Amino acid sequence: MGIETIFQNQHTEKLTEHKRTDTGSYGMAASAVKEATDAGTKVLEEGGNAIDAIVAIQLALAAVEGMNTGIGAGGYIVYYNNEENKTEVIQGHSKAPAAVTPRLFMDEKGEIIPADERSVHARAVAVPGMMKALEVALERHGTMPLERLIEPAIQLAEEEYRVNFLWEQTLDLFKDRLNEDTKKVFVPNCKPLREGDRIRQPDLAKTLRIIRDKGFKSLYEGELADAVVETVQQNGGLLSKKDLKNYEVKIEEPLWGSYKEYDLAFPAPPNGGGFTVAQMLKLLEPYNLSQYDRDSWQKYHLIAEFMRLAMEDRLNYIEDPDVTKIPMTGLLHPDYLEERRELFSFERRLDDVKCGDPWQYEDREAAAPQKASALEAGFETTHFTAVDRWGNIASCTSSIERIFGSGIMLPGYGFILNNDLTDFNPEPGSVNEPNANKYPVSSKTPTIVFHEGKPFFTLGSPGGPTIIASVLQVLINVLEYEMDLEEAIAAPRIYNSPKLTTEWEDGIKKETLEILARMGYNPDYGFNSESSDNRIGDVQAILIDPLTGDMYGAADSPRPGGAEGLDEPPKD
Repeated sequence: MGIETIFQNQHTEKLTEHKRTDTGSYGMAASAVKEATDAGTKVLEEGGNAIDAIVAIQLALAAVEGMNTGIGAGGYIVYYNNEENKTEVIQGHSKAPAAVTPRLFMDEKGEIIPADERSVHARAVAVPGMMKALEVALERHGTMPLERLIEPAIQLAEEEYRVNFLWEQTLDLFKDRLNEDTKKVFVPNCKPLREGDRIRQPDLAKTLRIIRDKGFKSLYEGELADAVVETVQQNGGLLSKKDLKNYEVKIEEPLWGSYKEYDLAFPAPPNGGGFTVAQMLKLLEPYNLSQYDRDSWQKYHLIAEFMRLAMEDRLNYIEDPDVTKIPMTGLLHPDYLEERRELFSFERRLDDVKCGDPWQYEDREAAAPQKASALEAGFETTHFTAVDRWGNIASCTSSIERIFGSGIMLPGYGFILNNDLTDFNPEPGSVNEPNANKYPVSSKTPTIVFHEGKPFFTLGSPGGPTIIASVLQVLINVLEYEMDLEEAIAAPRIYNSPKLTTEWEDGIKKETLEILARMGYNPDYGFNSESSDNRIGDVQAILIDPLTGDMYGAADSPRPGGAEGLDEPPKD
């Protein structure tokens, strides 16, 4: 049992044969869109490192997954530097403009603007941080020039690109969120693009050339910055030139979690995903889940109930640490975790969950918790990762928040502006309320897992708050059930908000569902199946054998992605 068994259980032949999985000995890249993975793999083949690869992937995704990420995105990079044996988080999360107040999403009558309405307004546009994060990542760790790394993205935008099923699915669901400039690209001649259609994006290619020639700073000062501010302000938004110019990327220590003999590196708050996964892993650890069948009702019941408890703590305590004290020591304290476990029963569901009192395990003075409302679920965002021949690992999750972000495309420049400010709780006076220069709470959870100080597993997922469920369950499948990576990702997942509402994927055994139904999981409380076309999350992951250096990569099925490994040494 343990890490040796995990690698013994990897089905090398199958991983090599399947289009979404691969093996390699000299590098690996994985993303949600094959063409972006190709861009990263090519960089590794030419001798680039993991940071070079994810820069190329992110820029390529701007052309092939622009409804989920791009030039206007924010995100987090968790990076392991093998030479220094050091892990850091490059924090490029989107940030509120200086003019934002707690009443950002209140109308003239003092009522909260409905979610669908506020999500497609320029007031939802935050200062984007992802391009600045790429700049800092390249300066600190990159080896290749931006001119080389951005070239695949320029080609994908300029040349004919074949539309994949992801574009068709998202347009069918969200085309009404697009403004007229966005529709010109995605709904030409009033007809949404369909799988197999061909598209050119000359305006986006122009933007990418500006970035190539003038650097990522052109989004924060110069032509692109001027165009962004003009468009946002013309549409009633609050973003200013000063907001863009003053944006700074943070280099931070990870939030460290543990599960049995494994250590895990996550982004720390204002990221809420890492904390929630870390707390759930510790809550579940004493139950030794593998004593139960991986399709058992016991496993799914434990995950669902502890997800509710952890999500409730997240909604009450996690926000921008520059603004509010967070009782992180208390939230992960063994005695506090035991208090939370005592609420669990194998006999029934909890009727209601409330946050605990972690402040009693803190040295500092307590702050009164304030209730925040749960965030809306979605399958926005994207995740990608790369490992190079030197053992460096870069894991990145980036997003423009909702699918198609604010719905506002920058005229003449071809990229969509984010609506990241909708990650705030719109209610003034609550946890995670809007305010000037503040980070909203994010669910992004790029993760690196270590055994005896050495990294061997990296993963992440899109999906709004369901990111937490996806990352947790793939971690459990690999670390606890020691499953083959492809099977660990494909296994059916569930998602539970703090309420009784539970979403589950097709594939859970009928007898398991029947037992859960008798325990209180039923349609009256939102015990609903996700369709096969709308899975919970879209995990990308890479395993690295610490003994041999062999790599095993896999990409989930909801998007047209894949993992690609290098079998030959890169070119020097």
